[in-house]
Amino acid sequence: MSGTARVVVHPPSSSGGRRVTVGAENLGVAYGVVDVIEFLRRAGVAPDDMQLEDPRLVDWRGGGPAVWSKPGEG
Repeated sequence: MSGTARVVVHPPSSSGGRRVTVGAENLGVAYGVVDVIEFLRRAGVAPDDMQLEDPRLVDWRGGGPAVWSKPGEG
């Protein structure tokens, strides 16, 4: 993914899941890290390069990979 926009995992929604985008492209809604990994794979990220904690690759907004619901929910 060198030279491309990093993946943004948006804050959890009230209906569940987190929207995932790269640049202006909506990749879908993730309900767990397995979904984020699949979106990265579809975006062309090699399995060896999938470091979910690397802020150069993934911009976690509203909480990191362990957060899948809004505070006070779930």
